[in-house]
Amino acid sequence: MIDLPPICGRESELMQLMQQQPPIWRHHSNLDLSRIRSGFACALHMHQPTVPAGAKDALISHLQYMVEHPGEGDNHNAEPFAQCYRRMADLIPDLIRRGCNPRIMLDYSGNLLWGVGQMGREDITGALRYLACDSEMQRHVEWLGTFWSHAVAPSTPIPDLKLQIMAWQHQFAAMFGDAALQRVRGFSPPEMHLPNHPDTLFQFILALKQCGYRWLLVQEHSVETLDGTPLAQEQKHLPNRLMARNSCGETISITALIKTQGSDTKLVGQMQPCYEAMGLRPTTLAGREIPPVVSQIADGENGGVMMNEFPAAYCQANERIRDDSNGTVAINGSEYLELLEAAGISEDECPAIQAVQQQRLWNAVGATLNRQTVEEAIDRLATAGDGFSMEGASWTSNLSWVAGYENVLEPMNELSARFHQRFDAAVNSELSLTGTSSYRDALLHLLLLETSCFRYWGQGTWTDYARTLYRRGDALLQQMPINGPDTADALG
Repeated sequence: MIDLPPICGRESELMQLMQQQPPIWRHHSNLDLSRIRSGFACALHMHQPTVPAGAKDALISHLQYMVEHPGEGDNHNAEPFAQCYRRMADLIPDLIRRGCNPRIMLDYSGNLLWGVGQMGREDITGALRYLACDSEMQRHVEWLGTFWSHAVAPSTPIPDLKLQIMAWQHQFAAMFGDAALQRVRGFSPPEMHLPNHPDTLFQFILALKQCGYRWLLVQEHSVETLDGTPLAQEQKHLPNRLMARNSCGETISITALIKTQGSDTKLVGQMQPCYEAMGLRPTTLAGREIPPVVSQIADGENGGVMMNEFPAAYCQANERIRDDSNGTVAINGSEYLELLEAAGISEDECPAIQAVQQQRLWNAVGATLNRQTVEEAIDRLATAGDGFSMEGASWTSNLSWVAGYENVLEPMNELSARFHQRFDAAVNSELSLTGTSSYRDALLHLLLLETSCFRYWGQGTWTDYARTLYRRGDALLQQMPINGPDTADALG
């Protein structure tokens, strides 16, 4: 039996905790909205997948694999990567001592959080605990939720979206406590990949809101205005209201901050958001003058810029705004939104946007809206050959997470269907089932199979990893038939 991560068992308790939404960030903030000319919000995304590559194909962090195989590829970067995962715990206190007022948002996959613990890297977990729990750091560091195993939302089975979201919340709470989790109000989707199929997007936003999230970070090219046009430059620096309408006509919305430009790590690595923000002036939203904010996210460890140049650039940018009196500040996403809320600006007053291709779809559907008319319209548009797609959009828009990966997607969908066939009815009748090791083991293999890395590096070793996870997950489900009320006893 492997040492299972804390990814389930407290669903009702954590959902109740996260639905309690008192203002948190503005009480810690030392920023005065009326004195801010502009702001920038930077996030660092960190991830290492879990792979069946340890002794006897045990599940280990890919970071551990890098350590154990330093001669392969860029595995010699294992320790520099490890230091990237912990270094904000050094940079931020040092900047504070120098009179700066730094901010950073952190997005760590559940795989990575579990993996550094598996490796016994207390230097990393201790640093992250300090960033998540220390009372002074709560003013400067915001953690963002994400999917536990870095799944890409558009091609993740809809019933698993909430499982991924809640697994990460379980992991974070287990490591840093419930109070730290309750401060996590924003969500960062892996690869900035936003679903644009109406039903998937609706269920994604519904799951986020059910799990207590207040806002979502989205890539500018993944959204459009309600008339189908790209967002104006000024609108990208304001909070927006992401609308979703499903094929039954139901609507839902969530606040969105817009990540501008593409996936170039130099944007954050060289602190471009700070210098862009310094050239901006206050703008108007809902009849009030507010500071615009440039939002950016980049991998926190990948590439020479992030490994080597980012620390000095981050410090220089914070020193620059400390010494410059033009009113540009570092600010975190939830802090910005809560300060706007305190100034009387609600989500309903933010500009409405939708996922890309929505307007084309609704125009093609016509007056009769139901699942059949939506799917028929999708089929017509997709076969027209002019770029229409329901695969979603991300910061890697030149990369498909579906085409050519049938040997991963088909097993993934099969395992998901079998998991829900085995467990859904039983969990509905006995929620404590999610606390059993049998459920957790099966859930772990399902979540891991949905990891994006198995559809990023092409065919070969990584798709083989996926097949291994599928076989193991399928074997686990075959061993645990679920029939009726005695399930909890049978699996306990």
